[in-house]
Amino acid sequence: MNFQLDPRLDADTRLIAQWPLSELRLMDDAQYPWLILVPRIPGARELIDLGDAERAQLQQEIDAAAHLLRQAFSPDKLNIAALGNVVEQLHVHIIARFRSDAAWPRPVWGVHPVKPRSQDELATFQARLMPHLPSFATEKPA
Repeated sequence: MNFQLDPRLDADTRLIAQWPLSELRLMDDAQYPWLILVPRIPGARELIDLGDAERAQLQQEIDAAAHLLRQAFSPDKLNIAALGNVVEQLHVHIIARFRSDAAWPRPVWGVHPVKPRSQDELATFQARLMPHLPSFATEKPA
């Protein structure tokens, strides 16, 4: 079985980089700096579906994504969650939150309609992230 990205994640996110275990993806909602890690493990739905080494690597990547958002955006809070109620494929949300954001202090899901990023907003977001990408990122967007 080969890794395939869930079609909903493919439609709602943009690839930022390939990390050792996961795809680092940007949620296409301009209201929040919102990253998603998707481990490239076929059939993985839960954290317990990963082996010990894979779980340790995922935790390193979650930490790296959280540091990336902190360095690039200086948020008031970082939200980190692996829910999977709608998309069953294992994925982890890392969201930079601000007291001034559209949903604060509520969770970001379902509070306001998604506001897709324009090409300029996407380029600006990626430009803010690139200087902070960890050295293990193996692919950067063009």
